[in-house]
Amino acid sequence: MQQLSGQDAMFIHTEATGIPQHIGALSIYDQSTSADGIVRFKQILQLIESRAHLSPIFKRQLRRVPLGLDQPYWEDIENLDIESHIHHIALPKPGDWRQLCILASRIHSRPMDLSKPLWEMYVIEGLDSVRGLPKNCFAVMIKIHHAAMDGASGAQFIPMIHDLSPDIGDAGTAPQRVVQQYNNWHMLSRAVGNNLKKPKQFFDLAGSLIPAWQRIRRGKKEQDFVSLDDKQKTLFQGKISPHRVCDAVPFAFEELRAIKNTVPGATINDTMLCVVSGALRKYLSAKQALPEKTLVSGCPIDVRSDAERSGGGNMVGFMTVSLHSNIADPKKRLAAIHDASMSSKAYAEALGPRVAVNVTDVLPGGVLSLALRAAASTGLTESAVIFNTVVTNVPGPNQQLYFCGAKLVDGMNFGPLLPNVGLFHIVYSSVLNKVGSISISFTACRKMLPDPEFYSECLQASFDELKAATLGSTKTASPALDSVHE
Repeated sequence: MQQLSGQDAMFIHTEATGIPQHIGALSIYDQSTSADGIVRFKQILQLIESRAHLSPIFKRQLRRVPLGLDQPYWEDIENLDIESHIHHIALPKPGDWRQLCILASRIHSRPMDLSKPLWEMYVIEGLDSVRGLPKNCFAVMIKIHHAAMDGASGAQFIPMIHDLSPDIGDAGTAPQRVVQQYNNWHMLSRAVGNNLKKPKQFFDLAGSLIPAWQRIRRGKKEQDFVSLDDKQKTLFQGKISPHRVCDAVPFAFEELRAIKNTVPGATINDTMLCVVSGALRKYLSAKQALPEKTLVSGCPIDVRSDAERSGGGNMVGFMTVSLHSNIADPKKRLAAIHDASMSSKAYAEALGPRVAVNVTDVLPGGVLSLALRAAASTGLTESAVIFNTVVTNVPGPNQQLYFCGAKLVDGMNFGPLLPNVGLFHIVYSSVLNKVGSISISFTACRKMLPDPEFYSECLQASFDELKAATLGSTKTASPALDSVHE
């Protein structure tokens, strides 16, 4: 048994507030490259079962400590019932992209069963009218609880169930496993010992925060960074509904690289933040809801050391970056976002990138759970604006992948919504058909963003305008956006 870290357990405790805390990915495959030109559901079951030993995620479940006196544990299971985790469904006719997004949104909106190993897989057929896809494609959607995986560890997980060619590789023989289980008394005794260590851990953390406070104070005085205290409330702040919408918009990596090279020092991440910022300007302007002051994005950062790369779970810090959504000119906005990113990185380094991890490790599990429940029930989570949206960067495969011999040709990703943050973006880079691409997938509360197709148009139009402002492209925005006033 392995105990969850404080940050891993936080996603379990947040789940109790009614906001599902799993992540997901939907991959689309061309089965014409497989051995028989077709992939059968039975083959998928066999593949996953043969590779289940490669990751502990497949064969462990949550075990809570009695009375919530400590953080939960991961408990190994004896036998995996593979068919209770993998489901076979089909899109209704005509089977187009919008229907796929609606189905994926409904699957993603459903909370996971916390009494089982925290993963699910859906094999989806009937993608007959998705523009740009070969005939007879199918999709595979994977859901994994955020307590078990973050974006960085997910990037290592996905290749485990894929191959680098249509030939299905041999994953080897599963090693002998010793399933270790604790009774409740053993868990309670460990909880007492862990809680006795909390005061010292708290004072150690407090001691480390004193020099961090001094660094932040000095940085503000020297204007190395600025505070983002006056955050604006938008349509994406408020109580999150149980329903979701999603979509994904792809972009060519070479074009993005050319765009970022027009602003000295700018990065691909800065460029994608600028695209999101422009899209938010357009969407909120069309709703007559764009604040005069800038919007702010939360940007998760991986804080693992090299020695921790192979570990699962979560080790995430956060930067808060100004999107400069009050700047109409796309190129000027990109330059301002680059400066804001540098300022946010300086602030994160002054504070210490692992503070978020250390704080959750110090708080007792029961206290953290109670605090989150109390904040949700009293409406406190809807009163404070931490940031307006989340934009996270997830590295994808840098080689072409195959699943049961079928070639990966497209996909999208899904993030969890946070209390008072109803819009989540994932910037995903990958190699498809030997061409580098980057997509922006978004997950949103359906009540806050009821028209995902329009927001997708806003993302595309924002990119087109940024490209025109930096590279001189003459491509025009979608007619649906003509009424948006800049």
